[in-house]
Amino acid sequence: MRRPEPTRIRVERVDGRTRITDLTASRFLRPRLLGGDPERPRVALVANCASLLAGDDLRLDVHVGAGAHLELVEPSGTVVYNSDGELARWSAQVRVEEAGRLVWGAAPFVVSGGARVQRHTGIDLAPEAVVLLRETLVLGRSGESGGRLRSVLRADLERRPLFVEELALDDERLRDSPAVLGGARVLGTVALLGTRPEELVHPHESVLHGPGAIRRELHAEAHLDEAALAPTWDRWRETLTAADPSRFALMT
Repeated sequence: MRRPEPTRIRVERVDGRTRITDLTASRFLRPRLLGGDPERPRVALVANCASLLAGDDLRLDVHVGAGAHLELVEPSGTVVYNSDGELARWSAQVRVEEAGRLVWGAAPFVVSGGARVQRHTGIDLAPEAVVLLRETLVLGRSGESGGRLRSVLRADLERRPLFVEELALDDERLRDSPAVLGGARVLGTVALLGTRPEELVHPHESVLHGPGAIRRELHAEAHLDEAALAPTWDRWRETLTAADPSRFALMT
């Protein structure tokens, strides 16, 4: 069966100015340009329908041109509904060209009881490109233990792996072990990819082997997770969007 067309977002530098050159809606999402600095556009990912349901295949294609900036905003989270074990898919493919910047503060991704979903985020970085990403994976709505989730986050820098992770959270007994989630329902991540902050302030912040840094939190509730991650997110975001790019160490 033919896969559905993706939601497409493209921003480029044209004649010395930043331009949104593609905002294509899909069955699931409608991108909307928000107000603000035209040189650093913000685009909201607005839901077109209830999703994800059994058999849904949500795809997102984001392209940030050389020297361009883009911020993605999610006004509401994604809920993967009870599908009696039938698979749903969510995927995002991101390309950031040389010296481009992408900030994406994703809303919670909630896997309801009885749901089964595969989630994949692929990020392709050119030299001096930087991405700041926040993800919040939530197993179950209130009173639920949550469904089956497999989640992949992969970032490549100049076509070489920078960060590759696959989370297999589809066995409730194993995922509750101390080696995995230890009974937590919420896994939050802030990832800085393509550069490193000047310093690590919190003990849960760590640098990658290459140019990048990450912070992780495990909690029972999403609001606790978001509050814990907020200082790191705010600090890295402020530095990334500052006028002086030298505040970041573009180093391996």
